[in-house]
Amino acid sequence: MARLVRLARILAVGLRFGLHEFIPGFSYNRLFVSRTKPRGQRLREALETLGPIFVKFGQVLSTRRDLLPLDIADELAKLQDQVPPFPSEEARREIEKGIGRKIEDVFDNFQREPVASASIAQVHLAVLKDGREAAIKVLRPGVEAAVAKDLALLETAAGLVERLWPDGRRLKPRQVVAEFAHHLDDELDLMREAAYASQLRRNFERSALLLVPQVHWDLCSRRVMVMERMRGVPISQRKTLEERGIDIPALARAGVEICFTQVFRDGFFHADMHPGNILVSTEAESFGKYVALDFGIMGTLTEADKNYLAQNFLAFFNRDYRRVAQAHLDAGWVPAGTRVDEFETAIRAVCEPVFARPLKEIYFGRLLLRLFQTARRFNMEVQPQLVLLQKTLLNIEGLGRELDPDLDLWRTAKPYLERWMSEQVGWRGVLRSLAQEAPYWAAMLPQLPRLVHRALSEDRTGPLREVLQRLADESERRNDMLSAFLVVVVIALILAAVVIL
Repeated sequence: MARLVRLARILAVGLRFGLHEFIPGFSYNRLFVSRTKPRGQRLREALETLGPIFVKFGQVLSTRRDLLPLDIADELAKLQDQVPPFPSEEARREIEKGIGRKIEDVFDNFQREPVASASIAQVHLAVLKDGREAAIKVLRPGVEAAVAKDLALLETAAGLVERLWPDGRRLKPRQVVAEFAHHLDDELDLMREAAYASQLRRNFERSALLLVPQVHWDLCSRRVMVMERMRGVPISQRKTLEERGIDIPALARAGVEICFTQVFRDGFFHADMHPGNILVSTEAESFGKYVALDFGIMGTLTEADKNYLAQNFLAFFNRDYRRVAQAHLDAGWVPAGTRVDEFETAIRAVCEPVFARPLKEIYFGRLLLRLFQTARRFNMEVQPQLVLLQKTLLNIEGLGRELDPDLDLWRTAKPYLERWMSEQVGWRGVLRSLAQEAPYWAAMLPQLPRLVHRALSEDRTGPLREVLQRLADESERRNDMLSAFLVVVVIALILAAVVIL
């Protein structure tokens, strides 16, 4: 019954805001809502009316610009997850249950009123017994059950859209809901968020650009996370930053470097870098450094993803659109029969207008939309592992516009990417790969004779023996100095590797 009541309310809100306009063939009824408001604004207001989980869904949906018209994606990106806090007594009970001790036994001072409140959790400030300042993040009571109910409804709605709407299957609504559920699952486990924060802090431990709070692991649980309190000025307060003596253009360039360092060096990046999650330190010992907060959504990339992205970025910077097109074909992201010259021409038409312009004249939202339209034209599917990266790049764009509209993103990022590619492909990259593989080969090389003998013994059907025999016959026939030389070189290399290892 409760699910039916909730579904009825969702339908009523949808009709009140005229969301049935999105259903093809459905006649619009002026009795429900005035059409003076744009459709994107009506959708955003409907999600805000339905509550925090739907607001969160709208935020995730805004990142899928491959699925949404630009006007709707831009409007959903405005969603602010500002929720009234839950009572302080409930927060105390949840914290004490999570850390397994009384508040008074752990903290010298605990602020009853939260400093931040969102749909999933809220944050209280405190002082530990040893005098260190701390921030306590605690999940809302019963949030898991509320999330599960609304997710079930979203999954049902996505299935209906996919079956009843002719274009529904292409938009992949169930995949979008599944992606949203995955993000929520991460955010509902504060131990996982604490691990993310700890990893990011370790990655930037000696960095002159970014600060990450220390996690107090002995006070963390699935529903409670206690970390170092961080101080700073919100990055959106440009005037205050200027008054404190912060170099704004340098700060903007540092933001780009932080982003590319996380993506290409570590393959592990903060995927929720909106202004509310970033401070700038004005303390003497860390003056001008970024301060990262809220680690519920982090993105990861494989080595193949990083190399593919770096090569494409460099090709874009050098306007080598043939290389971009060929890289997509080599990665299998477009059908094998795609004509490279046609794909190259389409990419050039999208990207050429944006080069050699300051950031204030480049709109990545529009650029991404045109790229996605081009992708659909060539039957290319946007890779799921890059969706969070798209969201991060859009966040970086917003921060760059606030800090320094004249920032030239291309000129700032290109030297970093060239240096990274040199380290990956040059002699440094070779040495690093050898060092990483050394333990494996040290364990494998002594076993090679036994493994070869086993392979020959188990080769019952004979293909391996036939191949070896053909090679032996060919060697006998040719029996020249080149063959002998190659054999000697191979044996020498193997012996040298054994000695070195």
